[in-house]
Amino acid sequence: MLTTLLYYTRYLHIAAGFIGFFVAPVALAVRKGGTAHRRWGQVFFWAMVVAGSTAVLNASLKGLTFLLLTGIFSLYLAAFGYRSLYQKHLAVGRDQGARPARLDWLLASLGLLVFGGTLAYGAITGIVPAVVFGLIGVLTTGRQLAAFRRRGPWPAGQWLLNHMAGFVGAYIAAVSAFSATSLHFIPGPWNFLWPTLVFVPPLAWASRRYKARFRQGQRPSEVVEVRIQPTMA
Repeated sequence: MLTTLLYYTRYLHIAAGFIGFFVAPVALAVRKGGTAHRRWGQVFFWAMVVAGSTAVLNASLKGLTFLLLTGIFSLYLAAFGYRSLYQKHLAVGRDQGARPARLDWLLASLGLLVFGGTLAYGAITGIVPAVVFGLIGVLTTGRQLAAFRRRGPWPAGQWLLNHMAGFVGAYIAAVSAFSATSLHFIPGPWNFLWPTLVFVPPLAWASRRYKARFRQGQRPSEVVEVRIQPTMA
């Protein structure tokens, strides 16, 4: 029974990861916020949910601690990027009744615990990628919780920057896991770290570009096509 479960979830994981690898560049190539971007972004999100969930299941059953943490890392970043679309209202501030949803508090708090554990695990075992991913996760969730506590309005377009960081981060985590398990010709820890080195600089460049436009007074709706999502309690 267990062998059969592992067999089917393995191929489900491969199929979902394969879809995510090729769909993400499509979502990035089309007009941001447009119909095609939303469609392919949703396909990518659910592909990452399936890939991350099956990775967590298989790693748990096989006792592969680091791959378990990587699967959780990918799942969290995908959820972070997706939930950011529901946080546009935080730009008006708490004084006008805008508050993070309880679900967002829960996700960020659980993420901080998991990534703190990942960082500790990496420090104890000497696994460099665990230290890198754990540190990135702690910084991401820590900043998120600090932003949730802020009484004033969020900076213009912060939800967009979070959306970009979450989805690109999930893609990096997925590619890193694939590289570590399949690209055996790349020595460790570089087989896990090269996607971070390749994809983070363009993400940082795009984030700085958007921030500069927001500082010049442009609204997010002038930069990308914006659709207001209903908030969730």
